[in-house]
Amino acid sequence: MGTVYALLTGINTYTANRCTPLAGCLNDIEAAEEMLLRRAGGRLELSKSLNGDATVSAVETAIRRHLGQAGPGDTALFWFSGHGTEKPATERVHLDIEATGRYQALVCADGLLVDKRLGALLNEVAAGGAHTVAVLDCCYAGGATRGRHLTPRFASPDPAWFAAAARDARLPEQPARHVLLAATRLDQPSYEGRFGGRTHGLFTYALLGALRAAGPAATYREVHAATRSRLQVSCEYQRPTLTPAEPGGVADQPFLGGAGAREPSPYLLWEDRQDGWQVDCGSGHGLPPGPGTEFRVTRPDTPRRAPERTEAVGRTVRAVTVDSERTLVEPVGWAPEPARVYPVALSALAVPAASVALSAPGDPAAARALERAVAEAGPGAGPSPLLRLVGRPEEAGGLLFRVEAREGLAHVLRRDGSPFVHPLPMAGAEDADRVAACLIHLTRWHRLRDLEAPFGPLTGRVRLEITPWDSDVPLVPDGNGEVVCRYGLGPAGPVPPLVSVRIRHRATTGRRLWCVLLDLTDSYASHTGLFDDGRFVGPGRIAYALDNRPVQLSLPPHRPPRPGAFVRDWLKLIVCEGELNTVPFHLDRWDPLAPLGSRDTALRHADGVLRFDAPERSSRDAGPGEAGGPGQWATQTVQVRTVVPQW
Repeated sequence: MGTVYALLTGINTYTANRCTPLAGCLNDIEAAEEMLLRRAGGRLELSKSLNGDATVSAVETAIRRHLGQAGPGDTALFWFSGHGTEKPATERVHLDIEATGRYQALVCADGLLVDKRLGALLNEVAAGGAHTVAVLDCCYAGGATRGRHLTPRFASPDPAWFAAAARDARLPEQPARHVLLAATRLDQPSYEGRFGGRTHGLFTYALLGALRAAGPAATYREVHAATRSRLQVSCEYQRPTLTPAEPGGVADQPFLGGAGAREPSPYLLWEDRQDGWQVDCGSGHGLPPGPGTEFRVTRPDTPRRAPERTEAVGRTVRAVTVDSERTLVEPVGWAPEPARVYPVALSALAVPAASVALSAPGDPAAARALERAVAEAGPGAGPSPLLRLVGRPEEAGGLLFRVEAREGLAHVLRRDGSPFVHPLPMAGAEDADRVAACLIHLTRWHRLRDLEAPFGPLTGRVRLEITPWDSDVPLVPDGNGEVVCRYGLGPAGPVPPLVSVRIRHRATTGRRLWCVLLDLTDSYASHTGLFDDGRFVGPGRIAYALDNRPVQLSLPPHRPPRPGAFVRDWLKLIVCEGELNTVPFHLDRWDPLAPLGSRDTALRHADGVLRFDAPERSSRDAGPGEAGGPGQWATQTVQVRTVVPQW
């Protein structure tokens, strides 16, 4: 495995009379460095340009000299967190090469690095044979921002900077030899915000979260799609992009060229004489902090299954402290042998609480009603482990609901101010209870959609594929992270697309695996009906949704198929070694008009823990049960956008 040459550039302290100073760029660089150390270890050759040192000349020189050392088999990574800007292309030479009518640039400490110039520099590095990638967390667009609690990473710097950079915009555009993960499209701003008291770029925060959950073999396309999904929780208006995105190209290569790739193995439980029992899996692998996570001893992955090797199968240990690379645990009802090492798998996962920031300016009665409803949203009219009140949005972690009561309505908003749902009535105590029920419903849906198994033995072994009904070629996410399926036009009007959804067990040997396919809709519903609530799939075999009948992707009845209309689905595949109880994965669509009635459904998982247990009864094809429950597991999510074209 070759060397990873990385150049990390972050700028917070811009000159105030030219650009608004930022707060999260150096935090981005610190977190990116931690990720690279975890993935590349001793093969990492790192260089950083921070704040005032990150001049145009210094960045260009570092790209040539540091990244230019990378050769065949190596990886060259350029990461930029800071301001971006754009300028209308007015001269003929600019208009000839800028189809958007504008050209974009990174804002360095003393001027602009035009995107065409940066592309040419990176292509020079790639020409030496290195796998070359750029990650850019900055804006490429101007205009007003709708994110009142977010800071845009867009700058309108000194006009002299544009004049000095004009010659770089004249560079002819060459086909890209590198892969680009960008925070936005060319016409959008990017933002930074606070997560748990620490400021990050929204794109960087989502990207690093996706990388923590991904295995070393995860491709750029897979990482980008997961990043897009995570970013949507905070910001509806920022769309990260991947280029080039052609199927079979660099987008389908492993992130960083497979840097740090290793053969997956089970997590292990052993005793440290100083700290006690621990499992080699932690927050760096995607585990949430705090109690609630559990591991269960699985069967050793060996033909030898003597009694002394299987007697502990099914025993449980519970998380006490989750560190970055390990979790300290305590055995539940048993005493492990001090000299033994046990293979374990996640059997219960703590569901992190969503943060709720309430605002009711000029209406203290509404504020009190909402505070009471959230405080009594749990079992027995007590607190719900799925929600926690925060004084300010800046104190929130990943999933944040900004609830604003004004003019008799409650608005449930993302960080950027875009709505999760239509406004809800807010005129009394029952309306406040409905708002709290909505927050719990949305929390459960987002936790299912964003459920990701840490990298393990089953990662990548089973794949979800979507093909047009009349084709055998799988569709892949585009540069926006979505699989796009389009309506056709028939004699009677729009015709919904038909697809085949299949589950491919890629291994040719080994055990059969239990597969559950969730369809999570943008109406905040989740069901497992496409795949009969789950089935076993043998090695080398293919299983089909709806028993190989066509799956029709269509807009729901309340959304007429007019040109430009669309609907989103998230298809999530969960793979386990043993049969999985699918009851926790069912969720009706959010209906604001449904009576509140009993809270049993909303509080089905009132302790905030998602358990991977075997069902009480076996399904028709389950066969003999596996001791110890489902064992190892893995996930894959594909976001599907069904759209009516503008004919």
